Parts: sequence; C-alpha cells; structure tokens
Amino acid sequence: MIPIILSIILIIALVFSISTVVRKRKKAGITGIKSALTSICFYLIAVTNLLAYWFDFMGLMSWSITVILLILGSFFTKYMSMSEK
Repeated sequence: MIPIILSIILIIALVFSISTVVRKRKKAGITGIKSALTSICFYLIAVTNLLAYWFDFMGLMSWSITVILLILGSFFTKYMSMSEK
C-alpha cells in the first residue's frame, strides 16, 4: 500500500513541478529547447526510476540510464540562461 501512495505522490509532484517550470519559463520569456534540456533530463531520471520500480526493472540498465541522464543534465547546464541579479 505504501509504494502505491509514494508513486502517486511522485506523479503529483512531477506534474506540479513541470507545470511550474513551464510557467516560469514563459514568464521570463525563455524560449528554445537547449535551455530546458537540464530540466528534461532530471525529469526523465524520475520517470525512469519510477518505471523501473513499477516493472521490477531495478538493475544495471536503470542505473546506467540514470547515470547517463545525470551526466547529460550536468552537461546541458551551460545552455541555461543566467539571471541578471
């Protein structure tokens, strides 16, 4: 019962977080896919680990995908816009 509740909480948090990021990007006038790649990679990490847990696929493949997405997310931080503050 607890894994189901935690999965639902994660899905709700992901939806809320994605909508917040999209709203903030629109408000700041940030366009383009390159500046969003870091966020996309981090969201894909959460989705990958959730699917790995649901389908009992927690092994070398899910760890490899997670590490690759972490490396890609850190690489794409150079495309993120800098704040003026």
